[in-house]
Amino acid sequence: MSSREIHFDEIISRYRSDPYDYVDMYAIHTGEVRFLVDENSEVQGPSGEWKQIPGTSLYEINRERNPKKVASKTNGVVDSINRDLDGRFVEAGEKLLTIRHPLKKKEIIEAILQKVLFLFEAPERARYYFAMDIQSRIDQKGARSVFIQPGDEIITMSLMKRDTPVYYTGEPGIIHSVYFKPGDSVDLGVPLIGVCAEDKLPLVQKVITRVKAEWE
Repeated sequence: MSSREIHFDEIISRYRSDPYDYVDMYAIHTGEVRFLVDENSEVQGPSGEWKQIPGTSLYEINRERNPKKVASKTNGVVDSINRDLDGRFVEAGEKLLTIRHPLKKKEIIEAILQKVLFLFEAPERARYYFAMDIQSRIDQKGARSVFIQPGDEIITMSLMKRDTPVYYTGEPGIIHSVYFKPGDSVDLGVPLIGVCAEDKLPLVQKVITRVKAEWE
């Protein structure tokens, strides 16, 4: 959003009228599906210190007499279910249901930021690390002290035991948000970092301040 104005009222009014995230759940593989929840059922995401306790079971999928229950990844309410698929064979990736997740203030801020920052996405499913000099600067002064520009080697992609440098291709700016933990596996197309042009920093801060003030 380097050349566009940030439309505060439009963005914030969207979240005021519908402060939810809609999380679609898909069949993890082929098999026969049996739903374990109904529409408007409350569901919970994983819990425990390490998120080791699974969330609410949403559906069971049976392939070659090997049934597997699939749990919710977030808390909320079941917004819709594709009931036509109950008891039927489905293909991997078929949409089964949607969970309406109520957004907290922090999540609303992050959702808005993802609309106004330049998002640099994972080019492949792989493990990612910051380049050593970038990580060193982050450790010393924090991510928002790091200015990057197109062509900078900012991240290392680890795939099939091979490390490949990843060069930045977005607009110049500071690393405002980091969306991965070094060493984590990240899917193709998922944002790695959010970059803010230096002249947009006051505007981004205005968004954060306003949401904090207006949301309970």
